[in-house]
Amino acid sequence: MDEKPVSARRTKSAKPESRLAMVRRARRMNRELADVYPYAHPELDFRDPFELLVATVLSAQTTDLRVNQTTPALFARYPTPEDMAAAVPEELEEVIRPTGFFRAKARSLIGLSTALRDRYDGEVPGTLKDLVTLPGVGRKTANVVLGNAFDVPGLTVDTHFGRLVRRWKWTDQEDPEKVEAEIAEIFPKSEWTMLSHRIIFHGRRVCHSRKPACGACPIAHLCPSYGEGETDPEKAKKLLKYEMGGYPGQRLSPPPDYPGKPAPPLGTSAGAE
Repeated sequence: MDEKPVSARRTKSAKPESRLAMVRRARRMNRELADVYPYAHPELDFRDPFELLVATVLSAQTTDLRVNQTTPALFARYPTPEDMAAAVPEELEEVIRPTGFFRAKARSLIGLSTALRDRYDGEVPGTLKDLVTLPGVGRKTANVVLGNAFDVPGLTVDTHFGRLVRRWKWTDQEDPEKVEAEIAEIFPKSEWTMLSHRIIFHGRRVCHSRKPACGACPIAHLCPSYGEGETDPEKAKKLLKYEMGGYPGQRLSPPPDYPGKPAPPLGTSAGAE
């Protein structure tokens, strides 16, 4: 027997979903996303905790791609917290200008580098409690650093993560800390970091804010919001981004298992952002 279309399966029951059913569905979505994105990873280029911390601060209000195109020159000039703490603000601002909000970001970078130099012997601390005391570092940034530089599980509640977990009816919270708390109750701690990567990958590539590619979504059969975006498979396919759409990714130096193309350096065509 042929399988019913997604839309038909979606409307077979108007009965509200129980908490248990939602948790089971959420965990199945995570398992299926793991099959779709076995190569999911942080999309900021970094070689050590300090570089990841700086790159994450710079990623506010811009793309990881733009940060990755900017940080090679930044770290060549300021490779350590001591170097960055001693930076002339105007010179640092000029280097990070492509990432936007460069004056505020320069203040944060000099401030956090000074704190690392003076309070932590030039080393990035490996606890949430210490990281959030650094200038420009909130829970989201701290969890990125902990999960990817220290292997300490954490949920990265960025705009993609928040949008998708609400679209999927895992939570109706808007506040990032409340979202983090509710999602943490659904999944075991060991899944938090990779769950974050998978959701953010999917949000950037398929489940876009304005026009999700529903017809090309590999987990459409589990999505209660199916139909918000383009459902025609061929039209939806044209909405896919990065490696899913045959374009370069965001990292200039992606992991070896990444199936897409590396991003181009600053000043060259970037494909799809």
